[in-house]
Amino acid sequence: MLRFLIRLVVNAVAIWAAVQLVPGLIYEGSTASLLLVALVFGVVNALVRPLLLLLTCPFIILTLGLFVLVINTIMLSLTVWLSGIFDLGLTSTGFWATFLGAIVISIVSSIINLLIKDDNEDDRGNGVVIINQ
Repeated sequence: MLRFLIRLVVNAVAIWAAVQLVPGLIYEGSTASLLLVALVFGVVNALVRPLLLLLTCPFIILTLGLFVLVINTIMLSLTVWLSGIFDLGLTSTGFWATFLGAIVISIVSSIINLLIKDDNEDDRGNGVVIINQ
């Protein structure tokens, strides 16, 4: 349960950062509804994103992974659309605002996830080891 709450807060902070940094990505609402937007974003990423990744695998391979940026944009667009349906306050002015917002969300959530150590993750030491001799 704690892991879920941490992921929810990380998504909320990443969405908030994207709204602050990207012109055209607009959020008008309370902190509670931002957490609901983060919840919608997490559910969309958990349910729809794996299916899209599977269906677009040839495009991802052909573009050397760059098509994942388009998939992230689609996920944020779907979140904006659902936010409009549930009146949560997240809107976007167009494709480029959503595209840049998806990039900011990816970067911010990656940085936060690097800073937060998850006790449930396997710690085998698969990282780079530098040995001074």
